[in-house]
Amino acid sequence: MDLATHPVKRTSGANYLWRLLATGASFALFGLGGLVLRLIVLPLLGLLPGDAVVRRRRVRNAISKAFYLHVRFMYRSGVLTYEFQGVERLGRPGQIIIANHPSLIDVVFLIAHIRDANCIVKQSLWRNPFTRGPVRRAQYISNNGSPEMLEQAADALREGQTLIVFPEGTRTAPNKAPVFHRGAAAIALRGASAITPVFITVQPTTLTKAEPWHRIPERRVRVTLRVGQDISPDTFNASAPLPIASRRLNEHLHQLFLRELSL
Repeated sequence: MDLATHPVKRTSGANYLWRLLATGASFALFGLGGLVLRLIVLPLLGLLPGDAVVRRRRVRNAISKAFYLHVRFMYRSGVLTYEFQGVERLGRPGQIIIANHPSLIDVVFLIAHIRDANCIVKQSLWRNPFTRGPVRRAQYISNNGSPEMLEQAADALREGQTLIVFPEGTRTAPNKAPVFHRGAAAIALRGASAITPVFITVQPTTLTKAEPWHRIPERRVRVTLRVGQDISPDTFNASAPLPIASRRLNEHLHQLFLRELSL
């Protein structure tokens, strides 16, 4: 278990101002880090010997380490506290990690703690000058909604990669239940050896789809990530054709997350 917690209290005006400045610094460092990775670190790693798989693994490790340093900066600067329960069960070959998406930083926490993970990411990140270099070199999968994307993701699982998926496709609106699309279930049943849910809560809410970065809460944020029990794809694959099995798995995941998140 990765643990970094302190009592969360309503803070003074001076502390609020500090957290606002630290939040702004976090965004600035994230953008700067993306450029450093793209222009310096990843090109240098590309000069090292090794086949395509070894090179891809180096890139993903570098991104994971950069994200971990970013998480620690947010913690040390007082922006947030966090707890990651069951993190040691993530990162297995062929494992698909299904997570809800309450905040912009969810993927940062997951990749920071999984050294060689693939991820389905928004298509806009492939055009963003701060992120397009790392996502291309890491061979992350663009969420363009095409049938080819589903097969590409399933192939990654069959090859033994770990895959992170957010079935909502976008951040959850504050105080709303997550709505899962069937794509993640279809990918899981096509190629996963294990389906592992991760339940994420962010209290108070921050960096949601409706909140700009500078609208920070009155007290320090607490992020909790809890790894649930594995779900066997065979349970659903053996009972029905793929389209029906995908629908049943998606509904099972949806109800599971509603129950575990108490929504």
